[in-house]
Amino acid sequence: MKSNLTPLGPKADKDTVRRSNLSLVLRAVRDEGEATRAGVAARVGLTRAAVSSLVEQLLDSGLLTESGKTFSGQAGRPGTTLKVARTGPAGIGVEINIDYVSVCVVDLAGTGRVRLTEHLDNRGAPPAEVLARAAGIAARTLESAREQELFPVGVALALPGLVSGGLVRQAPNLGWNQVPAEDLFAASLAASRPGREALPVSSENEANLAALAELWFGGLGAVRSFLYLTGEIGVGGALVVDGELLRGAHGFAGEIGHVVVDAEGPACRCGSRGCLEQYAGQAALLRAAGIEETGSGAGVTELERRAGAGDERALAAVAEAGRMLGRVLSGTVNLLDPDAVVLGGIYRNLMPWLSPPVDEELIGRVVSGLWSPGSSRLRASSVAGDAARGAAALVMTAVLADPVAYAQDRATG
Repeated sequence: MKSNLTPLGPKADKDTVRRSNLSLVLRAVRDEGEATRAGVAARVGLTRAAVSSLVEQLLDSGLLTESGKTFSGQAGRPGTTLKVARTGPAGIGVEINIDYVSVCVVDLAGTGRVRLTEHLDNRGAPPAEVLARAAGIAARTLESAREQELFPVGVALALPGLVSGGLVRQAPNLGWNQVPAEDLFAASLAASRPGREALPVSSENEANLAALAELWFGGLGAVRSFLYLTGEIGVGGALVVDGELLRGAHGFAGEIGHVVVDAEGPACRCGSRGCLEQYAGQAALLRAAGIEETGSGAGVTELERRAGAGDERALAAVAEAGRMLGRVLSGTVNLLDPDAVVLGGIYRNLMPWLSPPVDEELIGRVVSGLWSPGSSRLRASSVAGDAARGAAALVMTAVLADPVAYAQDRATG
């Protein structure tokens, strides 16, 4: 009888088990912020002797530091405080959006250590040119990182559109189709850093990475399943279920900006008509409010100012966008049942005027009855998380998963 079960991997040997336990200990210290050996042992379920041995290896590798004495009030010797090191491996996140490029460097704790953002109009520019400019910005942040004794282990690109296998399959607002973004960026970064070791480059949808940043660094508390929307030139979406990103069968889940609101509506760059972003995207909002789009973010700032001043046209534009968002979100909530909906990007600062119409649609259309007034299930994203930081932190998950692989040659980047 044939079995359809996936073949089991090889039996774990002592080295594999130790590498796994090193990861457990490192992640435990990172999650706690600071901890003692005894505290780590209690959390991961290993003996104190085993944890001490693992901690010594992580200290020798430069991935942990220790200082001071911590008194528990109980019998026994005081323990030293362990923290993840502020020097050593670093992750680089590069968000390439329609009208800006933002680069973030994070350390092992996920702390943002370097940030550089440049407002650039990337619409209509050749993909190779856009990626070369982004690589140049990234190269400058890498030099700043080295001054802080941070050594890059990889770069993750956050890109707006359908991203898989190193390609941007489609990014309507950039006008990109079948662009080998990883290869183009890696070549440009290598050319801007002659004599340096080439860095591995990965890529992911920018909304997915913003959602991960919200999960890891935002103020969600116990919420582990949520729908994340980011408003930029387009409207991006991502779904996190039980703390894991839901990518779909081909990695394209979350394209909520291209859900059709009205089949007879305005033409969309994706080739369809009446997509949500034609009603709730940045360009649509500014156009409805009578504000010129500058490509530098000034238009959105002006929209916020006018809404705050009670300008009727600005308020009407935001309210209509909110109604359209609410209608699409209600269908998504009915289908997927998340604990919360988080609005980021330009929506964050528009929440005082945007959330009432969104909430009204959700309350009236979510069939479970669990979306009620005052439920606080509709939230603004945290200022602590964005796609560039999420991308950089995603790079560091590889270090946390296998510290041994990143403990050597830390100064080569």
